[in-house]
Amino acid sequence: MPDPSVVTRFAPSPTGYLHIGGARTALFNWLFARANDGKFVLRIEDTDRARSTDEATQAIFTGLKWLGLDWDGEAISQASRLERHAEVAHEMLATGHAYKCFSSKDEIEAARDKARASGAATLFQSPWRDADPASHPDAPFVVRLKAPKDGEITIKDKVQGKVTFRKDTLDDLVLLRADGSPTYMLAVVVDDHDMGVTHVIRGDDHLSNAARQTFIYLAMGWKVPTFAHIPLIHGPDGKKLSKRHGALGVQEYRDMGYLPAAMRNYLARLGWSHGNDEFFTDEQAIEWFSLAGIGKAPARFDFKKLDNLSGQHIRATDDADLVAEIIAFLAATGQNPLDQRQIAALQHAMPVLKQRAKLLPELIEKAHFILSVRPFKPNAGASQTLDSVSRGMLNRLTPRLRDAKWEHDSLEAVMRDFANAQSLKLGQVAQPLRAALTGRIVSPSVFDVMLLIGQDETIARLEDAAV
Repeated sequence: MPDPSVVTRFAPSPTGYLHIGGARTALFNWLFARANDGKFVLRIEDTDRARSTDEATQAIFTGLKWLGLDWDGEAISQASRLERHAEVAHEMLATGHAYKCFSSKDEIEAARDKARASGAATLFQSPWRDADPASHPDAPFVVRLKAPKDGEITIKDKVQGKVTFRKDTLDDLVLLRADGSPTYMLAVVVDDHDMGVTHVIRGDDHLSNAARQTFIYLAMGWKVPTFAHIPLIHGPDGKKLSKRHGALGVQEYRDMGYLPAAMRNYLARLGWSHGNDEFFTDEQAIEWFSLAGIGKAPARFDFKKLDNLSGQHIRATDDADLVAEIIAFLAATGQNPLDQRQIAALQHAMPVLKQRAKLLPELIEKAHFILSVRPFKPNAGASQTLDSVSRGMLNRLTPRLRDAKWEHDSLEAVMRDFANAQSLKLGQVAQPLRAALTGRIVSPSVFDVMLLIGQDETIARLEDAAV
């Protein structure tokens, strides 16, 4: 049963473009919230002012909007909540769940070097953990969590299962830096609590953080959210996805011409499954999605599977919606917009054009014969096909087409009769005809092309090619 109390969040750092792995994390959070009639909130974790940029923040917004992942309410800036984060740290100081640590960076590194040399654990044990406040010097300090050290802590993760950590292997993490600014580890907990986040769905590289962050929840007497740590995405070679595997930013996939629906479908299948279903709609994904369907093994990114799904989504998309996608694609990639004639022609031809295209640029290329106006300038392949022999053949074919009945079966019969009369195969006639009518050697069926452009335009293009 849906649980409307569910609140999920996506909390990216604006230090670069929206990575495809981050997009998958956002999608899982969005799907889980929508499946439960809950809320999906967006928080920009911009406390690292040196690396955070407005450009990257806008790229995150653009990427999420292109993917169709709408969030509830206004996006929250973590940097705007610094006072609240510090307030919580000071409350933990007051209750004895945190302490002031005056150890310098050099002292911490020296302690770790000593431990390393003796073969001991390099986890820093602050000498100030149990110090009498009366002994505190008048010097810079950080505020550290006074983490429990005895026993174990178990995270009941919805994906990874029960994961147990020895408490003495977890450090007294820094809550406030010496300049009074909060660390990520503190800010993320405070923000998740204050935003009412019930389910933290994120990459499994944060799994150990879940244990350390749980100590903060417990210290503050807050309810610990449900954790679900999803495996990272790997490349086809089984290694962590990186630049060598291809495009990484969501906007790069947009610019390559993938449909948002295809990306949502494919990203959902990267680590989550519903039986053997590969192709599905948003409505089906929302109906089916559950944390139980997420696997523990890393998913492998496969462009062939993405392309295949993209082609299926192009075929399944309403013709008018597909035209709108092309218009948006041209605008996003800085290409010339379509005029009203081209838009009308494109929608008229779309049932034919979309049957074999996998990407929007491929669809636009297939539509060249209706988007452009004569006289066509054939590309290299078409020019090579339209040699003197082919032009002569088309000159002999043209009178027959002038007298043809303009429907598929009649046109095919005319072409076959002509090919037989010339002792040629149908393909030997069709390919030069395609080159003359479209300026390309790849297009929809020549019969579909002729029907779409009409008899007068067909004859005019053949006459152009004869010159």
